[in-house]
Amino acid sequence: MTRRPPELGAAELEVLKALWDHGPATVREVRDVLQQRGKSVAYTTVLTFLTRLEQKGCVRSDKSGHAYIYQSKVTRDRIIGSRIKDTMKQLFDGAAAPMVLHLIENEKFSATELAELQKLIEDLAQDREGPAPKRR
Repeated sequence: MTRRPPELGAAELEVLKALWDHGPATVREVRDVLQQRGKSVAYTTVLTFLTRLEQKGCVRSDKSGHAYIYQSKVTRDRIIGSRIKDTMKQLFDGAAAPMVLHLIENEKFSATELAELQKLIEDLAQDREGPAPKRR
C-alpha cells in the first residue's frame, strides 16, 4: 500500500510546482520562478518552504555542491490524485461520476479538450464492453 502524501499548504504547493515545471533547482532559482509567476517572496521564505517540504518527504536536497539543489520526490500526479480523492470523499461521498459531471456542466472546455474527453469516454466504454464479437 502506498503512503498517502502529506498535507501541503498553498505556498508549499507553489514551491513544488516550480520544481515540477523546472526540475532540480537552488533556492534562488525556485524564488526566481515564483517571482516570474507574480509571487513576491523572500529568499529565506523559499528556503523555509523547501526545508518543510524536505521534512515532509516531498523534496530531497543535494548538498554536495556549492549551493543546495532541491528536487521533488513526489510526482504531480500523486499529489493531484490524493487531492482529488479527498475532494471526492468530502463533497461527493466518494463517487467519481457526480464530480466529473459537475465539472463538465460548470466549467468551460475548449473544443480540443471536449474531443479528448469524448475519445476517453469512448475508449472506456469499449474497454468495458470488451472486443466486438466476430461474425461468422
